[in-house]
This record gives sequence, C-alpha cells and structure tokens, in this order.
Amino acid sequence: MTVRPRSPSKAVRAAQKAGLTPPGGKRSRAPKKAPVGAVIGWPPDEDRVEEIFVRLSGIMPDPKTELDFVNPYTLVVAVALSAQATDVGVNKATKALFAVADTPQKMLALGEEGLIPLISSIGLYRTKARNVIAAARMLVEQHGGEVPLNRADLQALPGVGRKTASVVLNELGVEPAIAVDTHVFRVSHRLGLANAATPDKVEAQLHKVVPEAWLPKAHHWLILHGRYTCLAQRPKCLACVIADLCPSRSAFVGI
Repeated sequence: MTVRPRSPSKAVRAAQKAGLTPPGGKRSRAPKKAPVGAVIGWPPDEDRVEEIFVRLSGIMPDPKTELDFVNPYTLVVAVALSAQATDVGVNKATKALFAVADTPQKMLALGEEGLIPLISSIGLYRTKARNVIAAARMLVEQHGGEVPLNRADLQALPGVGRKTASVVLNELGVEPAIAVDTHVFRVSHRLGLANAATPDKVEAQLHKVVPEAWLPKAHHWLILHGRYTCLAQRPKCLACVIADLCPSRSAFVGI
C-alpha cells in the first residue's frame, strides 16, 4: 500500500508562506530563514507608534552605539569596519588600532601593511583595510584631515555608504538619521512600522511614521531591541515591553 505524505496544515502553510517558523514547534525542511513577521498594513496607527517609543525610551533612556570610538574619525572607521561583523569583534580590534592610529594622518602612516594585522580578526579585513587607507588619504588631501559632517562628503569616502553615514551623523547629533541594518529592518517589519522590501525604502517609511521627538534615538532603540529582544529566529516575546503592541506577536509566541 502506498502511503502518501500528509499535507501540511493550513496554519503551517500560512506560516511557511510568510517566512515564519511553523507553529506548534514544527519545523520546515526548507533552509533556515529568519522570520520577519506577519504581513501588516501600512501606515501604522499613530497612537500605537507613539506608545512603542514611549516604552522603549523607558527602558533605554539614553541609547548609544556599542562601538568604541574617541573622535569622529575613529567613529567612521569603527562603523565601516562593523559591516558584516559584530560590534564586540570590532571593539576588540580597534582597541589596539586606535591606540596607534586615531587620526587620518596616523592611519596613512600605518598603511595597509600595518593595518591588516590589527584588523585581521574582522571579516573582509583586506577590503576594509584598503578602504580605510583610501578614506584616510581623501580626508587628508581634500578635507584637511577632518571628518566632513555632511552626508554627501561622508558617502564619498571609500567604504562609507549610506548606512555608515547615517550611523555617524546620528551618533554625533548632526542628523536624526535611521540606519537600516538587519535588526532595524526586521523589527520595523514585525512592528508594522514599515513594509517595504529594501533598506532605503524602509528608512523612508520610518521617517514618515516615527514621531519627530523620537527620531534622534529611534535608530538605537530599534537596533538594540532587535539585538537583544526581538531576535531573528526566536524573539523573546514574553520578556518584551512592547509585546502587546506588536501585531506579529501571535506568530512567534510558543515557537
């Protein structure tokens, strides 16, 4: 007798279609993919958005980047090095690096050969070393060794894209930018703050729905919430201060 495989339940099919972990502890045989959340309409309710940031501000009143830096230049370098790397790993490398090269002039004197051994523990270190030295040269030759605190000039530096520029400008209080990394992208979708498919479009949506008063720190709240609570595979919904405001909560509780 031929036994046909059981078809997945309606709930399991819906979860798989949405990119979620199937309910009831069941797991898909498909390659692992971090669940984003429920499919949610946009724009979100203004009162709910306001309450989300009220609560996040209550537990993180003065959020800061977890990257170590001593001046605007070392911040640019640290953020550039953090691409596809952890802040902890970057901080371990830059502790020794910034002790000997905390200005563009000193970085140029160090050169690629001197820089590579100091950052070899970081992913893509050869490409990053090349960009850091090229950026240092541009800062010395075109900006008198000072970091230009405007988006156009920052993004013109080798290895500095829109996300890096946004982090720098936000952290230094120049511009209330929201850098959309993997954490911000995931949390924004799960909370229904955004539903766009690209980081740039998500950034634009966030600027439209996040109340102006919360914009300067919104980036930090979202990234830290994603890093420590709203985890990619198994979000800590039961310990989340905004769980009752999250339209994706029902998709994750119990997984």
